[in-house]
Amino acid sequence: MIDHAHDLASVRDATERLLTAVGALDNASVTHPSRLPGWSRGHVLAHLARNADALVNVLEGRPMYVSGEARDADIERDAPRGLDAQLADLSESAARFQKAGDTPADWTRTVELRNGVTDSASRVPFRRWIEVELHHVDLGIGYELEDLPADFTERETDFLADRFSGHPDVPPTRLTDGTRAWRTGREAEGAPEVTVTGSPADLLGWLAGRRTGAALAVDGGPLPALPPL
Repeated sequence: MIDHAHDLASVRDATERLLTAVGALDNASVTHPSRLPGWSRGHVLAHLARNADALVNVLEGRPMYVSGEARDADIERDAPRGLDAQLADLSESAARFQKAGDTPADWTRTVELRNGVTDSASRVPFRRWIEVELHHVDLGIGYELEDLPADFTERETDFLADRFSGHPDVPPTRLTDGTRAWRTGREAEGAPEVTVTGSPADLLGWLAGRRTGAALAVDGGPLPALPPL
C-alpha cells in the first residue's frame, strides 16, 4: 500500500542529503560531466529543480510540462548557472513540491504525467523520491547505488520489474538478490526463463540503466537487453 506521507518525508530526507553534498562543490565542479551522457552536473541539478516544479503542476492539475521542447530548453537554460544559483533553485523548488504535497487533497485521484502516462496521485511522492535518489548518484560526487536506503532500492526494483513486465522484447526473466525475487519480461508460455542474480545495488543499477549488468550472474541465456526508460 502506498503511503504518500511516508514518501514525502523520504523525499525531504533525500533532498537534504543532496543539498548537503552539492553544497560541498564549487563553481568549476558543477560544470564537470555527470554520469549521464551529454549532461553536466549542472544539467542534472537543473533537471531536478524543474522536475520538482513539474510535479507540482501534476499535483495541482496542470500539464506536467508545456511541451517536451520547453522542458529541454529550460534545462539547457539553467544548466550553466553557478553553484549558489543551482543550490537556491534546488532548495526553493523542493520546498514548493513539499508544500504542494502537504496540501490536503484526494490522494486516490488519477493524475497525468508526461506523454499521456497516468498514475495515482499517491505515487507522485515516490516518483519524486526516485528522481532525487538516482540523480544524486548520477552526479558522480561520492553517492553510489550502494548508499541508497534499502527500502528505496527494494521498491524501485519492484517498480522497474513491473515496468518491464509483459514487454515483448524482454524474455521471461527472474531476478533475485539471493533473498527476494521478482519476475519481469513477457509471459513465459513454456519458454525457458532467464535467471539474473546479483546484489540489490547491481540489480537496480541494471534495471535503471545505471550499470551494464557485468557484475550480475545469468543462467538460462544471455543477460536480457532492456528497452530505454
